[in-house]
Amino acid sequence: MDTQVSPVVDPPTPASRGGPGARPPAVSRVALAAALLLPPRLTPESVRYDRRYRTVDRYRFVCWFLAPPLLIYTVLVIWPFLQAFFYAMTDWTGFGGEFSMVWSGNFSRMWRDDAFWDALANSLVLLVLAPVITLALGLFFAYMLNAGGRHRRSESVGGVRGAAFYKIVYFLPQVLSVAIIAIVWARVFSPRSGLVNTGLEAVGLGSLAQDNWLGGSWARWVILLVLCWSFVGFYVVLFSAAMAAVPRDIYEAALLDGAGRAATFFRVTFPLTWDTVRTGWIYMGIQALDAFALVIVMVPRGGFDVLPTYLYLKAFREGQAGYATAVGVVLFLITLVFTLVMMRVGRRDRIEF
Repeated sequence: MDTQVSPVVDPPTPASRGGPGARPPAVSRVALAAALLLPPRLTPESVRYDRRYRTVDRYRFVCWFLAPPLLIYTVLVIWPFLQAFFYAMTDWTGFGGEFSMVWSGNFSRMWRDDAFWDALANSLVLLVLAPVITLALGLFFAYMLNAGGRHRRSESVGGVRGAAFYKIVYFLPQVLSVAIIAIVWARVFSPRSGLVNTGLEAVGLGSLAQDNWLGGSWARWVILLVLCWSFVGFYVVLFSAAMAAVPRDIYEAALLDGAGRAATFFRVTFPLTWDTVRTGWIYMGIQALDAFALVIVMVPRGGFDVLPTYLYLKAFREGQAGYATAVGVVLFLITLVFTLVMMRVGRRDRIEF
C-alpha cells in the first residue's frame, strides 16, 4: 500500500509574513524626508522599518521645534535682505511701485561719488579706532575694579576701594538714550556757550577754542569720543563678569611667583578672558558702523556723514531709494567681512580652568 509523503513545509518566518523582522523594500529619500512631517502613528510601516528611519525619528522633534522660528526669521530677516539686493539694482525712488532695472548702475555711480567715499572713510575710522579705545579702557577699568587693588589680609586679590560704586558710575551712560547722549554732548561742544570752549578760555587756552567742533575734520574725533564714552561702561561690566569667573587660585599662584599687576594682566587675565574680548570687539565694531543716531542728532546737516546717515540722506531726503539700498548692501558686506575676519583672526585654543 503506497503512502504519499507530503513535502515538509517550513513554518512561515517573519520575513515571509512581512513582519517586523522582514527586510523592508528600499525606501526612497523622498519618503524619508516626508516622514519628518508626519507623526510616528501615521508613518507607513515600510518607512518605519527602514534603518535610516531611526535618524529621521531622532531629529523629527528638533525639526518641528525649529520650524516656526526659522520661518519667522526667513520672513522677517532673510527675505528683506534678498529684497535689498534686488532693489539695489533698480532706480526705485521709494515712492510708488514703478522702477526699472539698472543692474550695476548704482554701484558704478557709487564708485564715482566723492561724498560716498568720504562717508566710507569716516565709518572705517570709527570701525578701527572705536573698538581699540573702548575695549582698552574697558579692560583697564575692569581689571582695576576686580584685581588691581591693594592686597588685603582677608583677600589675596581684590579691586580698588569703592569698586561697586565705580561700576554704577561707568554703567550710567548705558541707561541713557542715545538721543539724550547726543543732545547733551552737542551742548558741551557748542561754539557759543559750550563747556569745552568756556573751559579752555577759563584756563587761558582760548586760542584752542573752535568755532565748529561738530563740522569738518573735528566732527570725526568728537563722534569717536562720544561713541567710546557711551560704551565703556558696558564693557566694564562685561569684562568684570568675565574676570570674576577666573579662579582666585590662579591669581594667587601668579602672586607667589612674583608677578606684578602688568604681568598678571597680560599673562593671566587677558588670555583667560580672550573669548569675551573677541565677542566685545565684534559687537563694538558693529556699533561703530551704526553711529547713525549720534551723527544725525549732533552734527549739522552736511557737516559730517557716515554710511548710515549718507544712506538716510539719499533715501528719505533725495528720493533715491535704489541708490540708498546699494549703499546699504555695501554696509552689510563691510559688516560681514569685519565679523568673519575677527572670528578668524581671533581664534585661539580654548583655555579651560
